[in-house]
Amino acid sequence: MLAYLLLVHRYPKQFKRLFRAIHHPDNHYLVHVDLNSGPELADEIGAFLRPYPNAELLTSQGAVWGGYSLVDVELRGMAKLLRMDRDWTYFINLSGQDFPLKTQGEIRAFLGRANGKEYLRVLDQQKLRPETMNRILHHFEETSTKMVQSPGNRPYLTDATPYIGNQWMMVTRAFCQYVCHAPEANRFKAFYRNSFIADEGLFQTVMMSDAAHGEIVNSDMRAIDWVADGDIKLRPRTYRAADAPALLASGNLFARKFDLTVDAEIIDILEARLTSSAPTRQTKREAPEPVGNRSVLEAIPS
Repeated sequence: MLAYLLLVHRYPKQFKRLFRAIHHPDNHYLVHVDLNSGPELADEIGAFLRPYPNAELLTSQGAVWGGYSLVDVELRGMAKLLRMDRDWTYFINLSGQDFPLKTQGEIRAFLGRANGKEYLRVLDQQKLRPETMNRILHHFEETSTKMVQSPGNRPYLTDATPYIGNQWMMVTRAFCQYVCHAPEANRFKAFYRNSFIADEGLFQTVMMSDAAHGEIVNSDMRAIDWVADGDIKLRPRTYRAADAPALLASGNLFARKFDLTVDAEIIDILEARLTSSAPTRQTKREAPEPVGNRSVLEAIPS
C-alpha cells in the first residue's frame, strides 16, 4: 500500500489524467493545491476527488519557490497521511506535471521488493555541490512572494554534514514518522526554515544524520532532463512525443515534466502503455556508493 502527496498549482485537466493513471483503491492520496492559484482550482479538484474515498485535499497554503513553505507542505502531507492509515509502507510525492511510466501494479511490486530502501537523490553538499552552500550559510526570510537574504554569513549546524538532492522522493513510512515527529529532527527543521531551497536539502540531511533508516538508493526513480534556464540555471525540460521511447525504456517509475498545452500526444502515448495488457519488464542494477557516514546505493536504470 502506497501513500501519494500530489502538489498542484495549475492545469486541472492534466492533474485529473495523472490521478487516474496512478489511482489504486488500496493506496491513499492527498492533494495540495497552492493557495496562490485561487479558489476555483481547489474547488474543481475537490469536486473531482469527491467520488474517491481514498483521496483527500490537504489544507491549502501559499507556496513560494525556494521557501520553507514547500517543506511545510511536504511535512504536513506526510503527517496527515500517517494519520489517515496505519498500513501504507511508502510515501511518494509528485507534482501535477509528473506522469507514471509504470503501472501501479509494477510500482507496488517494485517497492514491495525494496526491503525498506529509501529512494532519493543524495549528495555531500560541501564536497560535490559547493556552489550551493550559500543556500544554507546565509539567513533567508520568506515573504508572501519571494525569499529575502540577510547580509553576512551564519554557521552551519554543529556535528552535522549538509546534503543536497532534489525534492522528489519515495521514502518509507518509518522515515516519514522520523522526520515529522522525532525530536532529533527538530534542529534541522529549525535551521532549514531560514535557508534557500530547503526542500532540496532538509530531507536528505535529516536522513543521513540517523542510521536507523533503510539503505539509501541514490535515485528518485524519475526521468528528468535538466536544461539551462537563465538565473534559475537548471529546469526540467518539457517532454514531447518524440521522447516516449527513451522514457519507456529508461527503467524509471515516473517522469517530469509534461505540459498538455505544449504536447498532449506524449500523455496519450504513456496512457496507452499503462493500459496495455503487456507491461514492460523492469530491471535495474545497483552498485554501492559511499556518501558521508551512510551507504548509498546508486540505481542504474537498464
